[in-house]
Amino acid sequence: MVPELGQLTLILSFCLCVILGTLPLIGAGTGNRLWIGLARPLTAGVFVFLTMSLVILGYSFVIDDFSVSFVAQHSNSLLPIQYKITAVWGGHEGSFLFWTWMLSGWMLSVAIFSKAMPDDFVARVLGVMGLIGAGYTLFMIMTSNPFDRILPLSPPDGADLNSALQDFGFIIHPPSLYMGYVGFSVVFAFAIAALLSGRLDSAWARWSRPWANAAWAILTIGIALGSWWAYYELGWGGWWAWDPVENPPMINWLLGTALIHSLAATEKRGVFKSWTVLLAIMAFAASLLGTFITRSGLLTSVHAFASDPTRGIYILGFLGLVVGGSLLLFALRAPLMKSEFGFAAISREVFLLANNIILVVASAAILLGTLYPMVYQAVSGGELISVGPPYFNMIFVPLMAILVLFLALGSISRWKKTSVQYLRKQLGIVAIASVLLGVVLPLVVTFEFNFGASIAIMLGLWIILGIVQDIRIKISNKASTLSGLKSLATSYIGMQIAHFGFAMIMLGASLTSIYSVEKSVLLSAGETVDLGAYDFVFQGTEPIQGPNFVGDLATFQVMKNDQYQRDLHPEKRIYTQSGSPSTEMAIDAGFWRDLFITLGEPRESGAWSMTIYIKPFVRWVWLGAILMALGGVVAVTDKRYRRLKVRTLAGEAAEQAGGSGPSGQSEEGLRPVSN
Repeated sequence: MVPELGQLTLILSFCLCVILGTLPLIGAGTGNRLWIGLARPLTAGVFVFLTMSLVILGYSFVIDDFSVSFVAQHSNSLLPIQYKITAVWGGHEGSFLFWTWMLSGWMLSVAIFSKAMPDDFVARVLGVMGLIGAGYTLFMIMTSNPFDRILPLSPPDGADLNSALQDFGFIIHPPSLYMGYVGFSVVFAFAIAALLSGRLDSAWARWSRPWANAAWAILTIGIALGSWWAYYELGWGGWWAWDPVENPPMINWLLGTALIHSLAATEKRGVFKSWTVLLAIMAFAASLLGTFITRSGLLTSVHAFASDPTRGIYILGFLGLVVGGSLLLFALRAPLMKSEFGFAAISREVFLLANNIILVVASAAILLGTLYPMVYQAVSGGELISVGPPYFNMIFVPLMAILVLFLALGSISRWKKTSVQYLRKQLGIVAIASVLLGVVLPLVVTFEFNFGASIAIMLGLWIILGIVQDIRIKISNKASTLSGLKSLATSYIGMQIAHFGFAMIMLGASLTSIYSVEKSVLLSAGETVDLGAYDFVFQGTEPIQGPNFVGDLATFQVMKNDQYQRDLHPEKRIYTQSGSPSTEMAIDAGFWRDLFITLGEPRESGAWSMTIYIKPFVRWVWLGAILMALGGVVAVTDKRYRRLKVRTLAGEAAEQAGGSGPSGQSEEGLRPVSN
């Protein structure tokens, strides 16, 4: 009876989403205050009922109710309790319920934290999100019901959760990725609400910015956690494989990065309105596309969920309806999106636009490489081809290098107009120092010249030294360094933290690709293998018993210059219920390098195959991602986003006439005025 209650609350959620997607929108269009006022309580109702559905599904896993088909397919009685709970998002039906619940959480957040915005605008935002929620809940009710029963004879025990998912990474990666993915639906709803109301001014951009920054920061963490999880769980020693199911979050992230920068230009200068709205639509479309790829049955992957084409057809139809309708509204409202102010050929606006174009081109290149094999297979009648890392690296790496060049220029330049002499004065020393250190540092550390490493260090230092120079300019006219730093706007500090994080990611990704070494060997107990400056002594294996698996635990002594460092213990497991094997890597993590051992298969002689890696700087990839996400969170806390009044564009024009920096008014000096 309990699963039927979950089904009922899911149906009630759909009904409330339909009401939320109609009455408040009609009320906002006709000025009906009663219907406008329904938006917030209806949103709370959707959240409550979806929470009940999610809790009931989780309860079914905990009590081992194998009469529920989804539970029987993704759990068993031996599964540890933490994985029984997280198995809720371990398959298609449950993960989509979790996805929709995340949407309701974002909706509730908008309802709670939008008190400073006009009620009719909030009603439009929540109404648009209600329509999205109605589409999602209808999808579950029609094709993907997580509460379907196996009756009258339910199995005595369940199958099992995929062995790769029985890991801590699975507990934290999908929730963060989903939350970031779904968060861009908020920015999409703000853009559609602005188009519906005709209010495409600096106000809607300012209201949208914290939501865009929050979604972007969470998605950054989600992608980084997925990379980290793949690194230590899959055993191939890499951190990014350009997997066709992992690529859509990257596409979404690139478009989201372009969006948050474009929103800044729209709010500050009233420019790029149409481009910003289009980016909001594209970012949301990318999240729907990722859902389609994962759940359409087009791919067979540990990341893919569904194999029923009906589900793919529904999602594709929903994608076409939402994106097509949004673009039609965009076209109808195009006359409202003209920029009020111009800018020179060399200005912050131009550099931001250049970065936006690069990010969009990069996302389009990834999209092409991801979809081309699927399209080719459909056209050729089943012939399979693959587009691998060489294609993506060939396109993506040069684009990111160009992006880095524009990044420092955009940060240090002024709004409206910047002189070449000003840029040369501020960035000349930065460029010289970056080139010199880029050449010298690899020689000092490795005693050999590596062109790729030098280029990577030059670009990384170009960003880092550019940040230092920009901060120096901003605080140069203050009484003291400390007072100058305190005067900086929170959003500016967040931006620079994120840019520093990006530099760390770029350095980590480049240097670990260049300097990593590995060796595959066959060792018996007592034998030693050397790699780099380390010796690895294989001590043998011993049997282990887990709650739902058996396996072998290997022991390695790590030596450096004949000095003992530590023991490492990779494992080889067999999960008893499903019989599926799993390899648990042993990793000695460090700021400068990782030692990484993957245990392979035993041989009849008693020897084991294994692969040993040394991965310099790989931790910088994830530390950089943490800094980027932190920068996004810091930017969200800027108190300017919570002011009741916003500036007029005329006021902004007067404020920006002198540019930014010592000769003009900086961001932190802007004051709100009434509309």
